Amino acid sequence: MSNDEGRAASTGASRVNVLRLSGPCERWDEWDADFIREILDLVGDKWSMLVIGALAVRDARYSDLDTEIPAISRRMLTLTLKRLQRSGLVDRTAYAEVPPRVEYSLTGLGSSLLSAIEPLAAWSAEQRTEIRRHQDAYDSGVAST
Repeated sequence: MSNDEGRAASTGASRVNVLRLSGPCERWDEWDADFIREILDLVGDKWSMLVIGALAVRDARYSDLDTEIPAISRRMLTLTLKRLQRSGLVDRTAYAEVPPRVEYSLTGLGSSLLSAIEPLAAWSAEQRTEIRRHQDAYDSGVAST
């Protein structure tokens, strides 16, 4: 067993070989690259971004999030909250009241993520027209071939 395979086995990692990148990504080794992809998958998920955005405004109960986030199923909301909680981005606080009350809030880590993704969201909004123009042109060309 190679060192990489042994390291993958000991950490529970499922991937051993990762494409080595050049340029700005060169500073990360394959383990960092795998973790970065894992986190980008988590935070880049459309539901995660909507939950984080909703919690950036205020702490919320499950039912509030269910109402505020359009088209999310209850199952997907539950899974998304658990994934975000597992990664330390969201806190879940249960209050010993009758009836029981649970609130979700962003952690400091979750808030720091928000400050990192706001520029990307702003860029997306600013470039929307141009990106849609390119997509339409591409789709028209693909449809005719």
